[in-house]
Amino acid sequence: MTLMESTMVPLGTACPDFTLPGVDGRLWSLRDFHCPALLVVVMCNHCPYVQAIDDRLDALARAYAGRCAVVGINANDAVTHPDDSFAAMQARAQAKGYAFPYLWDEEQTVARALNAACTPDFFLYDSHRRLQYRGRLDDNWKDASRVTRQELQEAIEGVLAGREPLEVQQPSMGCSIKWRSR
Repeated sequence: MTLMESTMVPLGTACPDFTLPGVDGRLWSLRDFHCPALLVVVMCNHCPYVQAIDDRLDALARAYAGRCAVVGINANDAVTHPDDSFAAMQARAQAKGYAFPYLWDEEQTVARALNAACTPDFFLYDSHRRLQYRGRLDDNWKDASRVTRQELQEAIEGVLAGREPLEVQQPSMGCSIKWRSR
C-alpha cells in the first residue's frame, strides 16, 4: 500500500463529463445529477482508508440527499486488484447499502480527467459544476469518534449557502490509485 495525498486541483476547475456503468445496472452521466452541489469521490473496495470512512460517506450522502448528490467512482485496475472488480463493487455496494451510485471507471479516463491520486479522493462541485473543495473528509480518517472538524461537510454547507470556498483545504490521503499499464 502506497500512501498518497490528493493533488489539490485548482479551485474553479470544471467537472469532467462522464458516462460510466453503475453497480445498479444503469449508465450514469454527469447530466444525471441535478442537485445544487455534486460530490465525486474516487474510491475502491480494498483500500483501508476508504473502508475506514465509507460509513461516514454514506451517512453524508443520506444527510444531504436532494441538496448534494454523491457519486463514488472506482478506477482501480481490477486485473492487479481483483477486490476492486465490478463484481466485487456490486457485492460491496449491496452489503453496505450505499445511498449513492457507485460507478466503474474501467478505462480510468474519468479518474485521470479529475487528476485523482488516491482513494478516497474528494471533489466537491457547485451548481455550475466548478470545483469548490478537494480536501479530506474530516480531521481523523481512522477513528470517527475522534473527529473534531468535518471539513467536507463545512464545504458542502458553504456551497449550498453560496459562500466562497474554504480558504484552507487539507489534502485527502489514502492508497494510490492502481493505474493500468498503458
